Amino acid sequence: MIRLSTCILHLVLAVGLATTAAAQENLQRGAKTSQTEKTFTVVKELPITSVKNQWRSGTCWAFGTLGYLESEILRQTGKTYDLCEMFVVNHDYMDNATHYVRMHGYSQISEGGSCDDVLEVISRHGICPEEAMPAPGSLVGDSLANFKVFFPELERTVQSIVQKEAKAPKPHWQDSVQTVIDHYVGSCPETFVHEGRTYTPQSFAESLGLHLDDYVSLTSFTHHPFNQWFVIEAPYKWRLKPSYNIPINKLMDALDRALDAGYTVAWGGDVSGDFTINGLAELPDSVQPSQQTRQEQWDDWRFTYDHVMLIFGKAIDEQGRPYYMVKNTWGKRGPYKGIWYMSRDYIALNTTYLFLNRRALPKDLRKATLRNK
Repeated sequence: MIRLSTCILHLVLAVGLATTAAAQENLQRGAKTSQTEKTFTVVKELPITSVKNQWRSGTCWAFGTLGYLESEILRQTGKTYDLCEMFVVNHDYMDNATHYVRMHGYSQISEGGSCDDVLEVISRHGICPEEAMPAPGSLVGDSLANFKVFFPELERTVQSIVQKEAKAPKPHWQDSVQTVIDHYVGSCPETFVHEGRTYTPQSFAESLGLHLDDYVSLTSFTHHPFNQWFVIEAPYKWRLKPSYNIPINKLMDALDRALDAGYTVAWGGDVSGDFTINGLAELPDSVQPSQQTRQEQWDDWRFTYDHVMLIFGKAIDEQGRPYYMVKNTWGKRGPYKGIWYMSRDYIALNTTYLFLNRRALPKDLRKATLRNK
């Protein structure tokens, strides 16, 4: 996450990126741009909250997942919330540092994450509205999240805790890490006032009406058995939370059924290939998505996990080809003001996981995901 957006692990950059910090920058410098602006006819569009901007931070996972949960609250209550991404980032980066120390340094410190991170933070620590914390980039002279100075300092601090040949980590290391995080991201409030009422982060989370046990991650790969749980082997899935593995046709069916039933879906996948800077994601005519192609491209790193967004609708183009309407986390850029149109084939090939409400699933899949999670 270095410029304009930060959510892309593109190993072609040959720097072994340890963060997802370059997505928008990569796209702006060299990604494809569509030669003609397409027009779409909306088939299904569900209510969402406003488009946000992760700016110079590798936090699409926080912005995308909170945008999804905001849409869930909107669906259930009709109320619009702007939940605080930096509250989640603060706690999650502390958890990431703790994981690094417990692994004796044999893990990575990363700006990136997944939908599971957000759910875990809210479950353990609660959440607050955006206005309850300082503007995320205010301490580094930016009006938005800017991690260009922050994250290298955090990496140095955490890496210094686990010294070579040491028999124990540095004493009181948590204090030094938390100081760095608070300095750049802002301190999480213990209490705050929202609409005339005083909350703690935990009581505010409870007031939102979310049932955190309802949410499930679905995936589709053949290097693990179908109809079982497994942890997706991706750099930013450091929490090791499992996803339920099903064939790709069933995964796409689950997506369509959810949208048709009025449920939005959080999407974790790849934007390092045929993803344009002008709001389109579609495959070349020569590429046909299949279970085998997905696996081959995952195994040889052509397909990876580098971005999280919100799918909130369906549309068709001038030729009647199906697309999904997706809320990105890069601000209101492009001809569709922050909305991307991703072809059905693109989604089928480049989805790492779908994160959604279990109640939106077909009955048999809903029952299956209740077991052994």
